[in-house]
Amino acid sequence: MTITPIKLNISPETSQLLDKDTEWEVMPEPDISDIIIEDGQPVDNILSEKQQRLLVASAYSSLSQEKPFLVTANVGLFYAAKKPPLVPDLMLSLRVKCPEDWTQKKNKSYFIWNFGKYPEIAIEIVSNKVGHELDSKLEDYLDAGVSYYVVFDPLKYLSDQVLQVYKKGVTSYHLQTNYWLEEVNLGLILWSGEFEGTFYQNWLRWCDQSGNILLTGDEKAEVEKQRAEAEKQCADHEKQRAEAEKQRADHEKQRAEAEKQRADRFAQLLRENGINPDHI
Repeated sequence: MTITPIKLNISPETSQLLDKDTEWEVMPEPDISDIIIEDGQPVDNILSEKQQRLLVASAYSSLSQEKPFLVTANVGLFYAAKKPPLVPDLMLSLRVKCPEDWTQKKNKSYFIWNFGKYPEIAIEIVSNKVGHELDSKLEDYLDAGVSYYVVFDPLKYLSDQVLQVYKKGVTSYHLQTNYWLEEVNLGLILWSGEFEGTFYQNWLRWCDQSGNILLTGDEKAEVEKQRAEAEKQCADHEKQRAEAEKQRADHEKQRAEAEKQRADRFAQLLRENGINPDHI
């Protein structure tokens, strides 16, 4: 039997974003009418939920919007018609746009054949010892074509390594010795601080190549507020300096006038005594 290849069902918007020379493996769009894309299960714990939101919020607040991207938390990644989806705690895909028609089932999850490309990053946040993040999921994400697979284990359930970054090779993932994701020009860093009123020592943050964290909208607003306050303090200091300089100048003027009055009185006294002050 001869099988006729069918091209990926890529939307016009996504097609324009992809490189013209990029060739994608052909795949028919499967019937997804019986696929469950939402199981209604909550996230594991408050810390994981906050961590996911921190990464999503900072990405949309700080990454350049010139080239569209998609960052999701707890959304199904469907990469094969007859395989169950992966549900990464966080997923990032570059050069894709959110679908506009949310009534269609195919737009509610990340279907590889619909978006036309594999996501670049998948992050798993370890919350117990039974998630298989370091064994079967390594193979699953490799099969799903994810470029970088990240395991964040803040409570060290699986090992002494809080953060592990794997880069996709030809046939397997390779553990990196650093947290810089070169192919996406983005890095990860462990950060100690407060997010939404919660202080924690091991937040996972995006960063640039210099190690500067990507800020959330609230953090940007706080930085702007602090900058404005610093400028106001600088302006107030300059105003105080100018006022002090004016007071000094006024004092000097008063001193000069007092000296002139003293000299005038002395000259008048000399004249009254028949002495010409100009000849002294």
